[in-house]
Amino acid sequence: MPVCRPVRAERHWRRAREVSEQARRQGALVPLDTRILPIPGVEPFVVRQLLSSTPRHLRQGGPRPNPFLPWDRPLQVALLEPAHVLLLNKYPVQEAHLLVITRDWRPQGGWIEASDWQAVAQVSQDTGGLWFFNSGARSGASQPHRHLQLLPRRVGESSCPLAPLFLKQLEGGQPGWNWAYRLARRSDPSGGSDLEDLYREQARALQLGDPRLDPQPLHPYNLLFDDQWFLTVRREREHGAGFSVNALGFAGFLLSTEGSDRGWLEKHGPWALLEDVASPRS
Repeated sequence: MPVCRPVRAERHWRRAREVSEQARRQGALVPLDTRILPIPGVEPFVVRQLLSSTPRHLRQGGPRPNPFLPWDRPLQVALLEPAHVLLLNKYPVQEAHLLVITRDWRPQGGWIEASDWQAVAQVSQDTGGLWFFNSGARSGASQPHRHLQLLPRRVGESSCPLAPLFLKQLEGGQPGWNWAYRLARRSDPSGGSDLEDLYREQARALQLGDPRLDPQPLHPYNLLFDDQWFLTVRREREHGAGFSVNALGFAGFLLSTEGSDRGWLEKHGPWALLEDVASPRS
């Protein structure tokens, strides 16, 4: 049976829009200008072309300073007690793109901890949407400081282009894909008490390791989840055909930059791109 979506106050979302206006005026928020590319045959994927200059976090290069230690105060939406902050993404494609970050240093490449899931649950009880996580550079993370990301959605609005296919697969009406992933149905959409267990179960199933036994994950991975489903994808590489693919690629969102080979995408399609950057199914 489908999980009922909770009614939420959406105070964090409303506050994020208010902070966005102030931060934009101050120059602290730099929204990216994009347009949807009308590429035949890519549906249900949404491919956007970046029209703004490529932001620093998408450029190749050496070590970068940590933007979250300290975090940019004009981008702060809320303090999440006891140890996290709800922050605006400095370079959003969507308005009110939110980040849950640790106040103190925690590595993006380490295991997501119980306190992180508790912070996610705090936000989720108020504001729902598409959550995602990139475990490190090989899975599309642009920053080394731990952060989970949220694209807010209204009740009844699909979280991402591939969400209907995920639900169909959970109901047994959609074939699986040729890469290493695990997909499960959520049992506690607003409370979030199921998140840590799902994370651990899927990590073990994909041979990422066990958070209680291994010091850090054994392979890069992406997480995606909303009120109804939870998905983990084991990753092989970040780039394919000149596209930088993070967790949002597996949600159905692709961003074309000046180095992207759109001809390749038109010829082979987005499913082939995901298969190229994910670990093969064993």
